[in-house]
Amino acid sequence: MTLTDARLAIHGGEPVRTTPIGQWPEFGLEEEELLLAALRSGKWGSLDGTYVSRFEREFAAFQAARFGVTTVNATMGLAVAYKAIGVGPGDEVIVPAYTFIATASAALMIGAIPVFADVDPETLLVSPDSIQAAVTPRTKAVVPVHHGGAPVDMDAVMAVAARHGLRVVEDAAQAHGAAWRGRPVGAIGDVGVFSHQSSKMLTAGEGGTMVTNDPEIDELLWSYRNVGRRRGGEWYEHVRLGWNLRMTEFQAAVLLAQLKRFPVQQARRTEAAAYLTERLEEVPDAVALEVPAGVTAHSWYTYHWRWLGARRGGLAKMEFARALRAEGIPVLHGYVPINRNEAVRAEIRRLGGPEPAACPAAEKADAEEILAFSSPILMAPHEDIDDVVRAVEKVARYRA
Repeated sequence: MTLTDARLAIHGGEPVRTTPIGQWPEFGLEEEELLLAALRSGKWGSLDGTYVSRFEREFAAFQAARFGVTTVNATMGLAVAYKAIGVGPGDEVIVPAYTFIATASAALMIGAIPVFADVDPETLLVSPDSIQAAVTPRTKAVVPVHHGGAPVDMDAVMAVAARHGLRVVEDAAQAHGAAWRGRPVGAIGDVGVFSHQSSKMLTAGEGGTMVTNDPEIDELLWSYRNVGRRRGGEWYEHVRLGWNLRMTEFQAAVLLAQLKRFPVQQARRTEAAAYLTERLEEVPDAVALEVPAGVTAHSWYTYHWRWLGARRGGLAKMEFARALRAEGIPVLHGYVPINRNEAVRAEIRRLGGPEPAACPAAEKADAEEILAFSSPILMAPHEDIDDVVRAVEKVARYRA
């Protein structure tokens, strides 16, 4: 039986693969030793321990930032970052429509209004022209999202921000180790926020880190995540209202070990992504996302690609994803654009914000084209990636 007439697994045929691909997270003796050391220290919280402060310094240096402040997760890290740059109730924050909900919900949590910019369909990164078009007299900040680990054109974003006197918060939740024109992301703008959730490339199961080069912002980040205290102040001295969002010593211990592994892992993912792109070029209508020329380091948190075959008689995107999973290949179908999320829209209405505008490129990407492979595939050997491509080709050639 040839590949073109082989039955899909979803229709009862033999799947391309029956064993899992890749593994995440990776860990070993280093994590174990640091966790035990944190445990035996008897100092499990960041206020009297040493691992959190050490990780903050090392990660900030890794991202070429002066300061790092850890927190419980990147969602709350974004909320803290928005407050630290002066975003408040009724202010508008420009965010891309194609992103995780937290980019917008963190603004809504503090009474600010997310206004949605569209993305470039070739990269899925926010369009600087769309940011420009979204600016109003109420705009306070713009939030470029380094989606999938690919940096946004930060030169263009910073130019728009400077033109309108806006602050810039980089949503770098997925972009550890990524760089734009040689500059690590995160502290190119006023503040950047990274995630350490289970699937992220630098993980402790949960957690987040905020980085900045501005000492005043650094003090506010530290204070807002530490119940409004000030550095050097008394225990019950609260100079502003804040949250208790402190990371534990155990999380930081794991992250210190993970940070040592990161450069080698990033190099593996980068090589694997190049190999996967080369192989997908053999499959008609499976098109890798374009990586902007200014990207000098990519985190490769996810590998996004466009399925263009539905318009020529192939399976529709969601059917394609279901068929590919049946072949033993895990695949994601991407975000639902948050300008269309009903919970987000309802909260914007409640706060008196404008009705979210259409974002055609983001909405088409969701409805028709975008699929993604998660990081374990990019941590796998070439033989496993070959299985991925064989399965994509098998499903791509199917005609009902």
